[in-house]
Amino acid sequence: MIKKYPLYDVPKISSIQDMLLRSAKEYSDKIALEDLTDYPIPKATYKELRDFVLRFGKALFEIGLKPRDHIAVIGENRVQWGITYLTAMTFNMVIVPIDKNLTTNEILNIIHESDAKAIVFSNTFKEMLLEKKSSLLKLKYLISMDEEKSDDEVFSMTELINKQNAYLDKLPEIDPTEMAEIIFTSGSLGRAKGVMLSQKNLAANLMAMTSMIRISPEDRFLSVLPIHHTYECTCGFLCPLYAGASAHYARSLKTVVDDLQKVKATILLGVPLLYDKMFKRIYKGIQEDKLKSKIVPPLVKLTNIADAIGWKSAKKIVFGELHKRFGGSIRLFIAGGAAPDPKVAKGLREFGFNFVQGYGLTETAPIVALNRLYAFKDNAAGLPLPGVQIKINNPDQDGVGEIFIKGDNVMLGYYKNPKLTQEAFENGWFKTGDLGFFDEDGFLHIAGRKKNVIIANNGKNVFPEEIEDLLNRSPFIQECMVYGEKDEKHDEVIAVQIVTDAEAFIEYSEKNNVQITPELVNNIISEEIKKVNKELANYKQIKKFYIRETEFEKTTTQKIKRYLVQQQPE
Repeated sequence: MIKKYPLYDVPKISSIQDMLLRSAKEYSDKIALEDLTDYPIPKATYKELRDFVLRFGKALFEIGLKPRDHIAVIGENRVQWGITYLTAMTFNMVIVPIDKNLTTNEILNIIHESDAKAIVFSNTFKEMLLEKKSSLLKLKYLISMDEEKSDDEVFSMTELINKQNAYLDKLPEIDPTEMAEIIFTSGSLGRAKGVMLSQKNLAANLMAMTSMIRISPEDRFLSVLPIHHTYECTCGFLCPLYAGASAHYARSLKTVVDDLQKVKATILLGVPLLYDKMFKRIYKGIQEDKLKSKIVPPLVKLTNIADAIGWKSAKKIVFGELHKRFGGSIRLFIAGGAAPDPKVAKGLREFGFNFVQGYGLTETAPIVALNRLYAFKDNAAGLPLPGVQIKINNPDQDGVGEIFIKGDNVMLGYYKNPKLTQEAFENGWFKTGDLGFFDEDGFLHIAGRKKNVIIANNGKNVFPEEIEDLLNRSPFIQECMVYGEKDEKHDEVIAVQIVTDAEAFIEYSEKNNVQITPELVNNIISEEIKKVNKELANYKQIKKFYIRETEFEKTTTQKIKRYLVQQQPE
């Protein structure tokens, strides 16, 4: 039985405007945001951040924008992105974050669909926006983060800010229940859906989340995930600002380790792939050193005992060299976006790194369930957030059913799409489309997506994600996709397409002095599948596999576009 721990006391906020003003007053001269890349506004204290927002808001109103207008933002993670977002929230406008990795057509479609009147952008997009602006009838104002001076076509963000002072009689009044943000997510067949979130949704999620995981003003977040995504935006941007901590924008994914050292980060938000690579690198370093490979396992056991009897810093001292490699100050790795490998979570924890994961959706602002530092299960999504109701609808004999959610964090609906909004709710409950179950300790477990379920010949449900998670743990498999396929007898069998890991095969080839041939690849993958099949009930076992020559096409959040995958690749 998991012990229940009390929730942390957290400040009450009614809106993001309220949060910004409160934090500026409380943490005035403390660093709030910092760029590790050389951008026009490299950093801001809490007071400076508030003043930038007030000045930019006044400038936007002066050029012609007004409350409830929609303003889009696209660009790299940087302080100016944060200023734009907070300005829209503080001045009662609607912010539309756009994924910078989308195609030109997808970007234009979101600007059009969102009714954006202005767009703040990094200069990567300047030429495209100037060329296409005439086709976007509602788009009136182009504002560059990078230009020093305004001209007839483009406003300079820094010039707009510098021309204003931070004095304002009264800020626009906020209705926290109104739409404040439209986030476009890829829907079925790739069609984008505009999720409408209110400031109340975001405030509720911030308060609930930090009541489960303590975030302090001493914390320093390293921001590596795209800030337009609701996971990074709420958890990696708004959360530190709410708690008086600081967010530091990494230069790139390649510089994460250097940047962790540079800012002495205490918290890193990542996706499972980041932690997989991190752990594999650590493990490989140990295996290649004969002395380390002998002494590390007993040291892990000894420090586990020390930890159990109350010496909580034992691992950090014993594995100090490893901790220094990540800056020496990391106290928490947080994973989201997909389910991490429990072995990676356990492995990082055995070296003294706290590791927790959560579960959420854009439509829920985003966090719904979260593991805690001292109440966690590595194979579970977590415990429901306070104030969030979760029910399993129409569970089967194993207790698995669709996850329904109700709470102040649940979206208002899909922008200009009442039909889709109506379909997303049932008697006030938001239908996630995810299947899951609760265990005896109240932890939520995710089984998979409802639309991906394969019905086996015995009528039982097979969740592709469960099998994919097991396969992806193999060093020889880079990625895979499991699906149902008809065999010669027209029976439904479990099939999988696999993209192999070239690095693992090269390493195997050199170590065993063998040549990489199609036959060798097939034999090794066949053995890996046999190992996975031993862990699965007969009706879930993989009967066919195909080796792909190319990687799967993915969304910008690195999820495979299943609907584009042809069965039996050429």
